[in-house]
Amino acid sequence: MDARHDDQHASQFLCSKAVVPYMRERKWGRIVNLTSGTAFVGTPYMLHYTASKGAIIAMTRSLAKEVGGFGITVNAIAPGLTITEGIRDNSAYSQEMRAGVIASRAIAREERAEDLVGTCSFLASEAAAFITGQIIVVDGGATFH
Repeated sequence: MDARHDDQHASQFLCSKAVVPYMRERKWGRIVNLTSGTAFVGTPYMLHYTASKGAIIAMTRSLAKEVGGFGITVNAIAPGLTITEGIRDNSAYSQEMRAGVIASRAIAREERAEDLVGTCSFLASEAAAFITGQIIVVDGGATFH
């Protein structure tokens, strides 16, 4: 397993651990984790990645139960394959893969990082004050969860 992935996944736990005491003190807070739709579909040849994303889902739900009484909500966004510069430049991301990903979606196009902004903003807002422990899939309709 790549050490970068270890740090990336541990960071959500460590960040929550760092901010929750201050949120509890204020009796208000919003935590929005980032996971992946792969945890719902069991993508082959990505066991370490899929398992770590499943752990983020479990952590999100458990933490929501722990801190809900303090006015803190904890949710997660589960995007599909999101096209970034790094993905686009990766030789493993072929035209065939691109076509397959797009064909799997009800909204037949590539996902961009900007597609996550609205969901994140909503979950961080007062409008989402009674939503906690939820995993919101943002993938253009590739996964219905």
